[in-house]
Amino acid sequence: MSMIQPVRGTHDLIGEGQKKHAHVVDTARRITSLYGFDEWQTPVFEDTGVFARTLGDTSDIVSKEMYTFTDRGGDSLTLRPEGTAGICRALITNGLTQTLPQRVFYTGPMFRYERPQKGRYRQFHQIGSELIGPSEPMADAEIIRMGYDILIALGLEKDVELELNTLGDPESRQIWRDRLVAYFTPLRDRLSEDSRTRLEKNPLRILDSKAPEDRELLADAPDFASCLNETSRAFWDDLRRSLDAFGVPFRENPMIVRGLDYYSHTAFEFVTTRLGAQGTVLAGGRYEGLIAEMGGPKTPAVGWGAGIERLSMLLENFTHAERTVAIIPTSDTMQGAAVDMLSHLRGAGIRCEMAYRGNMKKRLERANKSGAVRALILGEEEFARGVIRLKNLENGSQTDLSADSIIAQLVQEAAGTSA
Repeated sequence: MSMIQPVRGTHDLIGEGQKKHAHVVDTARRITSLYGFDEWQTPVFEDTGVFARTLGDTSDIVSKEMYTFTDRGGDSLTLRPEGTAGICRALITNGLTQTLPQRVFYTGPMFRYERPQKGRYRQFHQIGSELIGPSEPMADAEIIRMGYDILIALGLEKDVELELNTLGDPESRQIWRDRLVAYFTPLRDRLSEDSRTRLEKNPLRILDSKAPEDRELLADAPDFASCLNETSRAFWDDLRRSLDAFGVPFRENPMIVRGLDYYSHTAFEFVTTRLGAQGTVLAGGRYEGLIAEMGGPKTPAVGWGAGIERLSMLLENFTHAERTVAIIPTSDTMQGAAVDMLSHLRGAGIRCEMAYRGNMKKRLERANKSGAVRALILGEEEFARGVIRLKNLENGSQTDLSADSIIAQLVQEAAGTSA
C-alpha cells in the first residue's frame, strides 16, 4: 500500500515552520492592536456570489482558481480565495455599516487552484486588514504604515520596498479605460486569448497580464497620469505627503493596477527580490464600490493582505524564544512531587515538561535533545532537606534551591527573555 501524501499544493505546518507561522500572526496581532484594529473571523466558505459578484467573472480568480462546489442542499459554495469580500459581507450582515469606522484585522487559510510553486500554495494563509469608513488619504497612509511596522517588527524592512500607484476616481478611470480600448483594439490579434476577453469586459486587467505577447504591447500603452482629473491629482498628492509624514519610503510604479471597478485611488505593494517571481509579500489598495456591490451603502475603505508563507520564508535568522524547563524525578517515589512542580511552574507561566520513563541519565539526555534550557532534578535526599537541584543545561552549572526560589528565578529569567 502506497503512503498517503498531502494533497498537491498543500503543506503541513509542523516544527520550525509552524513556529515561524505563529510568529508572523502574533506579530501582526500585536501591531494591528496598537493601531486600534479588532480581529474578525469569517467562515472559510461563503455563498459563491460573495466572490463571483465582487471579484468579477473576468478575473483569473473567478474564472480559473476558485474551489467551488454544490453542497447537499443544492447551494453553490466557494472556499474563500481572499479575505476582503468575506469581511465586507460580515460588515453588512451584522448591521455594522452605520457604525463606522471599523478597523478589522483577520488571519486564516485561503484557497486557490493554481500551479504550486515557491511561496505559492493551493491552501495558503494570510494576514490582512481593512479600514472601513474613512475616505481621506491619511487613512491610506496610516494603514500602509501599519503594514510597514509589521514588516519592521519581523526584521524585514531592509528586504522589502514599497511600490505605489494611483488608480484615480471612477471618472478618471473611465477616461483611461476608453483610451486603453482605443489603443488595444487595433492590436487585438496580437493579444493573448485571455486579454482579448479582458479587452471586451475590463481592459485594465490587460496591464496585469504576465503573458509575453501582452507585455510587449504595454510599453506604448496610454499613461494613466494624463487621465487624472483635479480630484484624483489632489488625492494622489495628499497620499504621498501623508506617507512622508508617517516616514514610509516608497517608489512610484505606474504598472501596479487593480482591475476591479470598485478599486480607486491608492494601489500599493511591498515587494522583495529574495523570493524570485513571487516577490509581492504585502499588497492592497483603496476600494469604494465593493460594499455597495454586495447590497450595502456606498462605503469607502482601504485594506491589504499578506501571505504568511512568503513572510515566513524571509525569516531566515528566526530563533524561537520559548524556554522549556525539564522536570526529572530521580525515583518513582518522587513522581508525585514532580507532578506538583509541573502544576506550580505552569501556573506561574513557565513552559515545562517531564519524561515519563528512564533513569536520570536517560531523562537528562532527552531534556538536552528537546532543547530545554533548565532541568529541575528532584532527588529524595535533597527533597527531604526542602531543596531541588536546578541544572543549567546551557553551561552545565547547578545549584540547590527551595521550590519557591526556583520558581521566582525561572519567572525572572522568562521575563528577561521576553523583554
